[in-house]
Amino acid sequence: MSEHSNESTTLDESHPAAEEVQSDSEEGAMAQESPKNSAAEIPVTSNGQLEDSHEHSFNRDLKRSLPVGLGLAETKITSHGFDSTKEGVVEAGPFPGKGGRAQQKSGAVVLADEVKNPAMEKLELVRKWSLNTYKCTRQIISEKLGRGSRTVDLELEAQIDILRDNKKKYENILKLAQTLSTQLFQMVHTQRQLGDAFADLSLKSLELHEEFGYNAETQKLLAKNGETLLGAINFFIASVNTLVNKTIEDTLLTVKQYESARIEYDAYRTDLEELNLGPRDANTLPKIEQSQQLFQVHKEKYDKMRNDVSIKLKFLEENKVKVLHNQLVLFHNAIAAYFAGNQKQLEQTLKQFHIKLKTPGADAPSWLEEQ
Repeated sequence: MSEHSNESTTLDESHPAAEEVQSDSEEGAMAQESPKNSAAEIPVTSNGQLEDSHEHSFNRDLKRSLPVGLGLAETKITSHGFDSTKEGVVEAGPFPGKGGRAQQKSGAVVLADEVKNPAMEKLELVRKWSLNTYKCTRQIISEKLGRGSRTVDLELEAQIDILRDNKKKYENILKLAQTLSTQLFQMVHTQRQLGDAFADLSLKSLELHEEFGYNAETQKLLAKNGETLLGAINFFIASVNTLVNKTIEDTLLTVKQYESARIEYDAYRTDLEELNLGPRDANTLPKIEQSQQLFQVHKEKYDKMRNDVSIKLKFLEENKVKVLHNQLVLFHNAIAAYFAGNQKQLEQTLKQFHIKLKTPGADAPSWLEEQ
């Protein structure tokens, strides 16, 4: 009995020593993990588990020791037994600040909002543009070599060809009318100078006073009628120039956009047809689906541009007929009245089309100023 008591006393005395060693070890670990609170201690029981009565106070001290900038809403320490391979785990709550939204998932903090990279977006745009350019270039070369097929709207293509041919013819008429205007201006200027010369000689030559006088009046009348005709021709040139270089050119710009859309449509149509002729497996099916989507996008673009061209050609034809009808009537009546010597009819023609002439000789120096 005495020996058993002694052994029990010895064991009881050894427990405090072991507890002191374990306590010192825990204090050293906490001093490394939390340098800001080196005095924090973790009381443990004789079996190596945390003492529940002190756990709450320890957690409070640890949260006070954490840096303020962390902004954690909640911090909790969970300790396992000494027989476990895991150590204390810090669980963090959601970050209350602005910006990315933090989600708590298995103890990890994840930013939900991803920041887009402008450089990557630009690179993606360049990649798509390069791929589209390659496809269209390949389609154009295939068509020129007679290997590729192209979509043709026979009725629309015929109207476009007629428009381009008419534009060339209208440009030729415009060029000739401008030449006529330049020559007529020179003739009117010469007639005006000749009339002034006849008038001067009429005053200085008494014997030929009447003869010089008649010729002076005739040349001045011709110069006046020539200026009236010149105004009508210039009005004709301005109207035809607007029709050719603005109205028709605007329609042809839409035609170019339509032709580009047609090439893109045929390029993506050819790609889709080639993929459909190939095998269908797990690798090719996503490519076929993507190609089908791109084909549909370019088909809708092509249909829209074709409709726009049809509408513009219709309105252009109506506008062209109206404009050219008025301008051709003006040109004919003015030329006929001028060479018939019908001054009143020539002036009436200009009034009919609301053409106002500048004051004769306003821009040119007078005969006295030239001397």
